[in-house]
Order: sequence, then structure tokens, then C-alpha cells
Amino acid sequence: MSPDAASSPALTTLDLPAVLDLGYSFCPNDTFIFHALHAGLVRGPLPVREVLEDVQTLNEWALAGRLPITKISYRAYFGVMDRYVALRAGGALGRGVGPLIVTRGDVQDLNGRTVASPGALTTAELLLRLVFPQVNVVRMRYDEVMPAVARGEHAGQPVDAGLIIHESRFTFHEYGLTRLLDLGAWWEADTGLPLPLGAILVRRDLPLDVQRGLNAAVRASLEYAYAHPEAARAYIRENALEMSDEVIQAHIDLYVNPFSLDVGAEGERAVRELHRRAVTVGAAPETGLPLFVG
Repeated sequence: MSPDAASSPALTTLDLPAVLDLGYSFCPNDTFIFHALHAGLVRGPLPVREVLEDVQTLNEWALAGRLPITKISYRAYFGVMDRYVALRAGGALGRGVGPLIVTRGDVQDLNGRTVASPGALTTAELLLRLVFPQVNVVRMRYDEVMPAVARGEHAGQPVDAGLIIHESRFTFHEYGLTRLLDLGAWWEADTGLPLPLGAILVRRDLPLDVQRGLNAAVRASLEYAYAHPEAARAYIRENALEMSDEVIQAHIDLYVNPFSLDVGAEGERAVRELHRRAVTVGAAPETGLPLFVG
């Protein structure tokens, strides 16, 4: 979609594609939520076709408007609000869900040091910069961060610490790493709010009834997963990137919660506060657009 898509007329029913590409990650929380919709066990306003990618790739694709409905980091969402709006269902917010900073040894102040990051557009890196504004980062795919910290380097660059997300919070001890800071706990203590991590976006030029229908379909997909937990098990395992069954379940239990069914008033406040802070540090533009589908 072109950069001026937000100012172009909304699509009509005749303009809509036969199938909507739906982007989400390989992570168990996403495959758990979207399995029923992907498999046709619940119906939306239009059929969907899965597009599985890591979250940083999805973030980058959203900048280009590549997918009509996609998972994205909230940090990245703040840069594409002119063309996308967030669904109320399917996202990742909560308490105790934040990214961690891990090190090989006794490192306290990361200002002036180099941290391995899972991506410039991740909520994790925004939080890192809010706490340590003078940090240096070297970026890589999220599953490469812990090995890089354990080695102390990546592609010839020194690495003093790492910013870990997803299932890495359950496995960093296996790399001999120690936790320096839980950024989610820092956020909760500082704001009293749950931490917004990821959202499901739809294009703003889709008709409002389609946007609302997609929100209802994502919620129905999650409700189906709760009611039939065995239905998605093989699909989740197929995409879980060498996780044990215990880690898979811990991942789902942590990242899928009542905020995934509906962001709610408290979740909205949390997203607005994260956006306000991103604006303050120059990481996001101001906006008067609604952040969620009405």
C-alpha cells in the first residue's frame, strides 16, 4: 500500500480480495490464538491465509503495508498508525510478560555498552532505551541473541548483554546467563499498568464492518482454542522451533490472557502511555487517530 493510503477512500466490498493474508509469528501464543481461524474452524468476514514470519520481519513488512492483517510489535505500530488500526482481540499485553536483559556476568550500567537486540521496531528495544538511553545495540533475530551474549560477540562486534523476548525468558539459564533487569517489571513498577507487547493490526482502508468482523473472528478463534486445547497442539508443535512441551505450555500460559480476548480499558491506557513515552523520546509521531477498532 502506498504511503498516502490513509488519505485514500476506503475499500468497497467489490474491491476486497477473495482471501486476506494474515501474518503472525511461529510463537506458541500466536499459533494457539490463530489456529482455529487458519484451519477454518471459525469463520471471519473473509477467508484468511496464514503467513508465518518472525516478528521483526512482520514489523518491517507493516512499514511497507504488505499485509492486510498482521501481528506487530506495539513499538512498530506507532510508526504505521496512518495505515493500520489495532484489533481489540489477539494481542499480547499483560503483567510478568516483559523482555529481559541478560548478561554473562556482573554488569550493572549498560549506558555506553553494547546490547544484542531482536530489532529496532520491537517494544523490547524501546523499553531498553527508556531505561538506558545511551546504550549501543547490535541487532539480530531474537533466537540469535542468547548465543551471542554467551559468546560475547556477534559478527565480530562485542556483545555485553542481550535483550531477550518470547520463550527465551524460560531458557536463558541454559546458556549460563544471568538476568540483569526484567523490563516488564520495571514498566509495571513505573506506571502501574500492564505492558503492551504486540498487537494485531488491520488496514484502516478496509470497511469498518470487515474490521469489526475480523476482530470478532480473532476472538472466536481464541475462544475455540480455550474450549478445544488439543485441536491446535500439532500445529503449535510443528511451528515451535525446538521448544519442549513444557516451554510451549509455559509460553501460552504467560502470553495468552484476558487481554488477548479484549484489550479492555486498562490495556488501552497502557498502550496510550507507551505511545506517549515513545513520542517523548522521538521514537513515534503524535497522532489523533483512534488506536483500536471501534
